[in-house]
Order: sequence, then C-alpha cells, then structure tokens
Amino acid sequence: MNSTMQQAAPDTQPATLVMDCKLDKIFYGNFLAVRDSHVPIEKNKITGFIGPSGCGKSTVLRSLNRMNDLVDGFRFDGHVLFLGQDVYGKGVDPVVVRRYIGMVFQQPNPFSMSIFDNVAFGLRLNRYKGDIGDRVKQALQGAALWEEVKDKLKVSGLALSGGQQQRLCIARAIATQPQVLLMDEPCSALDPIATRRVEELMVELKEHYTIALVTHNMQQATRVADTTAFFSVDISGGSRTGYLVESGPTAQIFENPREKLTKDYISGQFS
Repeated sequence: MNSTMQQAAPDTQPATLVMDCKLDKIFYGNFLAVRDSHVPIEKNKITGFIGPSGCGKSTVLRSLNRMNDLVDGFRFDGHVLFLGQDVYGKGVDPVVVRRYIGMVFQQPNPFSMSIFDNVAFGLRLNRYKGDIGDRVKQALQGAALWEEVKDKLKVSGLALSGGQQQRLCIARAIATQPQVLLMDEPCSALDPIATRRVEELMVELKEHYTIALVTHNMQQATRVADTTAFFSVDISGGSRTGYLVESGPTAQIFENPREKLTKDYISGQFS
C-alpha cells in the first residue's frame, strides 16, 4: 500500500464506492466466524452493521483494516478493496492500512498522557512533518472537543468524562486524516446525553470521512446510518457462524426488508 493509493480509484468501481468487502470466510483457528458476506461501503456515508450478538459484526469491522491480524489463528479468505487495492494483498503493510482506515473502539481508550499528546500520538508515529499543534487543534475541533479542552491541553486525557474521552479518541483517530473511520459500538459505554453528542458528531464527520459503524442499538442505526447491513447467525452443525442476510438503504431495511429473517429481527422476534 503506497503513498499514492488514495488517488488510485479504478474505473471498474463506482466513483462513490470507497471499500468493496468480499468476506468469503473468516476463521479463528478452526472456528468459522463469518462466511459469505459482501459489504460495499460508500463514500461520505455511514454504513451501519446490525444483528444479534455473536453474528460477527465486530469481526467483520476489524477485518476491514486488518486489526484481526493481531489475533492468533485469524485467517481471511476474500478481499477488502480500498480504492481498488486489496488491503490483504501481498506486500501490503497493515500499519499503513490503519493509517488510511482508522478505528474507534467500544470503550473509550485514551492513553495515559496529556490531551495534546493523545491526539498527536499518531502524527508522531507517522513522522508528520507539518505543524503538529495546528493538526491537533483541527482534530479536536473536528471531534467537537476543542472549546471544552483548549485551556487544558496538558491535562491527562484520563481526567475527561466518558463522553469527552470518546470524542478525544475520535480526535486521535482523525488527526492522521484517514479516509475511513471504523466505529465499534462507540456509544455503548456512554450515557444518553453523551451518546446523542457522539451521534451528532458522526453525522457531522461524514462530510469529510466515510464511516462504518457497529451498533447493537437499532434506533441508533435509524438515526445515523445511511445504509444498514443486517447480519445473522447460522447455528447448523453445532457452531455459530455469522453471515450477511441483506443490506440496503436504512429506511428500506427497517421499513420494507426483503428477507423474512430481517423483518423478524427488526420487529423484535429475536435478539
């Protein structure tokens, strides 16, 4: 994955498609976690992943920027095309992949360092040559946190509230200016007020970033997602394997799903 990658969108893909993810099989050791799932992710839109626990939503999300490479026994069959280039291609550096495809986790995880150093961490890691102070300010503004912390940038990020910590993690993720943000249940540990602020922020951020969002909260998906992908679980054979049932515009998935399984899940017949 090279420095000109972001300019290399091929003619074979629609101009709005940032990622094309064909997840044939995802294994952890001998366990088949996900099968037969094709997930397109469109530019400057929020794609929500919903489904019951154990259906592989987070596994899919973490496969998109090779975070699962860090898990022993992980094996991936298929492709994840980012602007036409397979992130699993031979010679592709997963660290570079994560530079372009950032991640925000379920639990706020600020580092035990100052607010400023939290945001600057990735910039320094990537040997950013510009004005780090300006980039940190831009990232905090982008995460709607600047006005709250501009006078205490030397204070530990751990001193912030839970909602502020999650926005700090978002600022850290966008400081390196990725093109895609993966968000794994970013509001699950937050109170309703902080949740609503992060949801508003996601909608603001999609003007500049493409977002893939895992959420257990179907109401959240209806509020923020442009496209929704519904995953379920195949328990035949005594194992639990996740797979994509259907995806489409969020209104269609929730109001007029094509598949009965989707309708049953949306109507609360199983969870």
